[in-house]
Amino acid sequence: MAGNTGKPGESVTGRVFALLGAFDSAHPRLSLTELARRAGLPLATAHRLAGQLERQRALERDEDGHYRIGLALWEIGSLAPVSNRLRETALPFLQDLYEATRENIHLAVRDGFDALYVEKLSGHRSVPTISRVGTRLPLHTTGVGKALLAHADPNVIQSYVERPLVRHTRYTITERGRLLRELRATAVRGYALTNEEMTLGSCSVAVPIPAESGEPAGAIGVVVHSVRADLPKLVPDLRAAADGIARRLREDADGPTPAVPPNPPSRRSR
Repeated sequence: MAGNTGKPGESVTGRVFALLGAFDSAHPRLSLTELARRAGLPLATAHRLAGQLERQRALERDEDGHYRIGLALWEIGSLAPVSNRLRETALPFLQDLYEATRENIHLAVRDGFDALYVEKLSGHRSVPTISRVGTRLPLHTTGVGKALLAHADPNVIQSYVERPLVRHTRYTITERGRLLRELRATAVRGYALTNEEMTLGSCSVAVPIPAESGEPAGAIGVVVHSVRADLPKLVPDLRAAADGIARRLREDADGPTPAVPPNPPSRRSR
């Protein structure tokens, strides 16, 4: 069904997703005018859809009339396998890593050309980072992103490096050949490194969560302050955690081992 959106043929579903997609980590709170502009919708259409979504608790409005994502979407989103099964399986291992390091611990998956952060643990002494649960960051600038990209399908890697690579700091790798060499080195040694490539003052190390076939199930990483970084020292604990997560995921997929019933008594023993 088409509507008055300035985009002929766009469905109601498309307009709703455009409206919800206007929110991101940098814009968690939007006025109606900002919402319409970022969604590319006429103001009247945005107002009508936002009202419907508010009644369904998909959006909520504060005292100033600004909109935020509502609890209904959080409830539905928590049912997605990547944010439910993977996160719940990984969380005990992530907690062990945090207890051992007291640094930022990240769990991420690849979604297209982004690293999507599924979980993050941090504390008072952890270096500040821009990542949080639900954040998307470029694969080439983050430890978890490099770990995921290095083990992606070769066609995905080629498509990624052929895109314009955004430079976030002066240390971000944006040269195609250099990034390809970095990804090959990452795949060979089994872990990824960054050095102030996303945020000045922080560096990271990350490993993929192995899968039986195909791409990794995800990646886990530690982000530390550059002045106290000893990244290779963290690799054994990261690998142990990644292997543990992978093992639990396989066990969950296979299901519990059926109990073997006892042998029935023989006629002679009766």
